[in-house]
Amino acid sequence: MKKFYKSLSEKDKRRYAAIESQKLGWGGISYIMQLLGCSRNTIIKGLEDLEKMDSETLNSSRIRKKGGGRKSILSTQIGIDAAFLEVLKNYTAGDPMNELIKWTNLTHKEIASGLRTAGFTISLPLVGKLLKKHGYVKRKAQKKQTIGINKNRAAQFKNIARLDTE
Repeated sequence: MKKFYKSLSEKDKRRYAAIESQKLGWGGISYIMQLLGCSRNTIIKGLEDLEKMDSETLNSSRIRKKGGGRKSILSTQIGIDAAFLEVLKNYTAGDPMNELIKWTNLTHKEIASGLRTAGFTISLPLVGKLLKKHGYVKRKAQKKQTIGINKNRAAQFKNIARLDTE
């Protein structure tokens, strides 16, 4: 029984423990609780599942109900998209041949810092999700050999910002 119980999903464990406790009658919940190492609430929830079981419940492949868990900060923080685009406004460049391809020279940490000053606390993985959501791609270098370090690297972005304000 213990080996079989451990091989089941969470939902099936509840139901199996409930069925076994019903077979035993009075004191069955306590005995199964000790035998399988589950809680009384698990067995009681399993009994409730068995009472309201229908064809939809039997055919469901989900273990938990939809909508559980904490919602993403991207869906709960109002205005985060506008603040994100404002942070990247002067640091965005793109492919002149394809307007859908754009990138930024800011790091994830710099973007998170910019959003922090706008009043949003955001993690680095969420910055990556925001970049993906708004169509930013990782720029891939095409050259094979380095030609040196250019000290005026940021000039392109400053020029774009100047042209944008004009």
